[in-house]
Amino acid sequence: MPVGFAVSNGSSQYKGRMTLLVVLSCMAAAMGGVIFGYDIGISGGVTSMEPFLVKFFPEVYSKMKNDKKISNYCKFDSQLLTLFTSSLYIAGLVASFFASSVTRAFGRRPSILIGGASFLTGAALGGGALNIYMLIIGRVLLGVGVGFTNQSVPLYLSEMALSRYRGAINNGFQLCVGIGVLSANLINFGTEKIKGNLGWRISLSMAAVPASILTLGAFFLPETPNSLIQHDSDQQKAKLMLQRVRGVVDVQVEFDDLIKANSISKTSKESFNKIFERKYRPQLVMPILIQFFQQVTGINVISFYAPILFRTIGFGESASLLSAVVTGLVGLGTTFISMLLVDRFGRRVLFIIGGVQMMISQLVIGGLVAAQVGDHNVVGEGYAYSILILICVYVSGFGLSWGPLGWLVPSEIFPLEIRSTGQSITVAVNFLFTFIIAQTFLSMLCHFKSGIFFFFGGWVIIMTVFIYLFLPETKNLPMEKMEQVWRDHWFWKKIVGGNEESNDSYEI
Repeated sequence: MPVGFAVSNGSSQYKGRMTLLVVLSCMAAAMGGVIFGYDIGISGGVTSMEPFLVKFFPEVYSKMKNDKKISNYCKFDSQLLTLFTSSLYIAGLVASFFASSVTRAFGRRPSILIGGASFLTGAALGGGALNIYMLIIGRVLLGVGVGFTNQSVPLYLSEMALSRYRGAINNGFQLCVGIGVLSANLINFGTEKIKGNLGWRISLSMAAVPASILTLGAFFLPETPNSLIQHDSDQQKAKLMLQRVRGVVDVQVEFDDLIKANSISKTSKESFNKIFERKYRPQLVMPILIQFFQQVTGINVISFYAPILFRTIGFGESASLLSAVVTGLVGLGTTFISMLLVDRFGRRVLFIIGGVQMMISQLVIGGLVAAQVGDHNVVGEGYAYSILILICVYVSGFGLSWGPLGWLVPSEIFPLEIRSTGQSITVAVNFLFTFIIAQTFLSMLCHFKSGIFFFFGGWVIIMTVFIYLFLPETKNLPMEKMEQVWRDHWFWKKIVGGNEESNDSYEI
């Protein structure tokens, strides 16, 4: 029995080409990804800087420097320290539900604008923090910004893109996340050498640079044709925008599909309740599980705490920050490769290849760490660099698959009538499990020790099997016709009903 399908959609393709308007608009909107990545990458670096620890977390600094009896795995175990990192995500979780209402009522652009303004305020508070309260409040405001932009930007990118380019353009969001992580790691590596408190202040304040670009750019972003049809009674205006976006005059087929989807969406005033209906079960289950699985890959162990992890296995402060730069470069490069491949080979192939790669590297890392990183011993340089290389292999697998595709697939499978609510649930689930991982990782590292890698590796096995069995292929299929893949899938058709009348052909 087949478990996945690749769409041969022929007549389902809409007319159009890649236009300069789409490229520039998506580049500006994707700056939300840069800020998200910067916020992810910056926290691990500054929490490994000694002046930062002395000012805000003196007990952690004292334990790291003076307590010779404590295990290598437990030197950074502090719930207050992890709260600095994880507070962003609990704030983003709450904000994403408010973002859903704004996006649905006013469009994608206002949500992006609100997110950018919140980023600016949070960066100013973080960089100028005089006490732990200012530091956490600044981090919370960054979280509000992430909640709004992560809810609206993937939707914006998917709706602006032609179906045959949608994978590449939406993966641009994750590419920008990688650029943000790499930028944060580079800045941390440079500012660590600045004596006193100026270094970490520069690191936290620099989030204002991409935030300013996003905020200013949001004033000039065109609204998507989908959103204009939803919110503007003048359908001619939406059609003209669709013609500009697609670069052709003949857009009638796509425009008719958008009008039809909007008519269906207007029959549902309570989309939050509607998403729980049986016919939307795949669109509810898949994003929730994909976001859960994305977090239990263990990637945020690397993203948040790479410098701390590298210090645990024996690198010094500068070497740890430089190693984080290396992993950031690897992740960025493989995400770019994913952009080039995703619309050619499809989502399922990249998910499975990346999953196998991540699983093998994690299990080998766990074995090396178990053998070489004890509670008190110093790891040999050769083994330390072997672990670094294996971590790069792991990061490249994530950059190829679960990183970009974890955002792409949810953003493209929701029908218009539940799209805003569905994306909010996606973001909320992501932030919930990101918060849990960020808040508990240092304690998990202390208690699991090398077993932490086997723990996450086991989840990678489970989620790769899940993708093989339950995710249908969605490449090149227009968003407004996406329901076809569920009706033809061996499992989901039992829930939503088969599609006996479909004229679209599918192949394994």
